[in-house]
Amino acid sequence: MSELRSALDALTTEDLHSLSDGQVLNRAALLAQVVNRASAELTRTVRHGELTQAAEHDGIRTMRSWLIGHARLAPAEASRIVRSGRALEHFPVLAAGFADGAVTAAQVDVVAAKVGPVELARAAEQGIDLAPFDEAWTTVAAEASHQTLVAAVQAFEAALDPDGTEPDPTEGRRLSIARHADGSVTGRFDLDAVGGEKVQAAIESIVQAGRPKGDERTRAQQNADALVQLCDNQLATGDLPTLRTVKPHVVVTVDLEDLVDPTTGPDAARTGFGATLSAARARWVACDSTITRIVLGPDGLPLDVGRTHRVVPPHLRRAVEQRDRHCVFAGCGSPTHWCDVHHLVEWVNGGETSLDNSALLCERHHTKVHHGFRVQRDDAAPPGHRWRTWRPDGTEILIGPPL
Repeated sequence: MSELRSALDALTTEDLHSLSDGQVLNRAALLAQVVNRASAELTRTVRHGELTQAAEHDGIRTMRSWLIGHARLAPAEASRIVRSGRALEHFPVLAAGFADGAVTAAQVDVVAAKVGPVELARAAEQGIDLAPFDEAWTTVAAEASHQTLVAAVQAFEAALDPDGTEPDPTEGRRLSIARHADGSVTGRFDLDAVGGEKVQAAIESIVQAGRPKGDERTRAQQNADALVQLCDNQLATGDLPTLRTVKPHVVVTVDLEDLVDPTTGPDAARTGFGATLSAARARWVACDSTITRIVLGPDGLPLDVGRTHRVVPPHLRRAVEQRDRHCVFAGCGSPTHWCDVHHLVEWVNGGETSLDNSALLCERHHTKVHHGFRVQRDDAAPPGHRWRTWRPDGTEILIGPPL
């Protein structure tokens, strides 16, 4: 591994301006092959870690979660790596092409996304030999376009079910929501015909109920406003399932000074899912909200309820959520509504139900700290690095590759 680091370090010192156009292209082609080979080795390593449950060493349940928390990969990318590692065990020729750098990670995922455990089991039941598909897909991946490989893999699906029996239409339902740096979100959903009809009927009812004269919004804007209104209506009824004993609601945290001062500008408030809002936007939300005062000091809302309460009261939970923001176990970013409030010093051992004695932990890591792992707040550390985590053997879990 040290030689690999040295080779990469040497590459970064090369003067690209001294290269001809042909040399630049040759260098790019070689680096693309190196990326493919490194991706193949990462996939192989992650699969081995999955089989040996290596992530448990850092208190994490799956290699996918470890990749997200420790390698800081996007969830979709982590899923792709894990999925590819599982699939390649059944396609040795494709795995070899990947390892040689002739096949890309995206091409491997074309196969892995379509040929999962269910499809493999059906192939075995029908006596379908995977070897010809393995060889053909590898050849196509190495010599043809990405879209050609997609078409080739679809032939496998046709071979499994030549009669085309109707699948369960709900299995294809998908909804993804991505939050951007400014707090805005982008979403995409895929629905079957009946599911889509229900969504369209609900949105259309709101669109048609609110069409004032002179409305210049586009149809897309009307639909988006209707979706938000639909959620507003549902949240207002109070009938949604509770999240950790709390009814689902919109959370906005803002300093009192910013809330009342009309001159304050952007980035004055933070939402429950991590977006930042301007003070003006926070005041707009506050017009129709219940305001809870949380003072992290001795002269405001009592955050320390001593030993009179074993269960964390709602106002203390809100204070812990405001401080920790997510599960504090190293490598985990589970949102607040997945988390419990943990007593750092157990109540039965004399620990108080207080802010200083509390930590936000998801259910899995709450269990982990009761079985040997330990979390501790380091108040001397810079913001964002206040919590530290130790394994049962006393070694600390650190994020990132070893130096």
